[in-house]
Amino acid sequence: MSESGHTELTPAELQAKLANGAVLLVDVREADEFAAEHIAGAINRPLSSFQPSLLPDAGGKLVVLQCAGGKRSGMALEKCAAAQAAIETHLAGGIGAWKAAGLPVVSG
Repeated sequence: MSESGHTELTPAELQAKLANGAVLLVDVREADEFAAEHIAGAINRPLSSFQPSLLPDAGGKLVVLQCAGGKRSGMALEKCAAAQAAIETHLAGGIGAWKAAGLPVVSG
């Protein structure tokens, strides 16, 4: 857990969970950022209009939020907490950390 009380996954932990289908990955960057590049399998729900109640049913999967570096996903987690949504996990370091770990992104 981070100092904020949120659970953080490393890129390797997220990759393993994505590989076994255990995660619904929600990218909270804006649509143009998502369109330029994103992690395969992620859905886009920009922070500017983010509402936990509008997220799709995760079907028992762990919901993980992700942004560019971790700041916006942390802000989205605060919105989840305020809405009493059971979402408390994000990718530590965002897509930047994912790419730094040598993991693939979908471009364009």
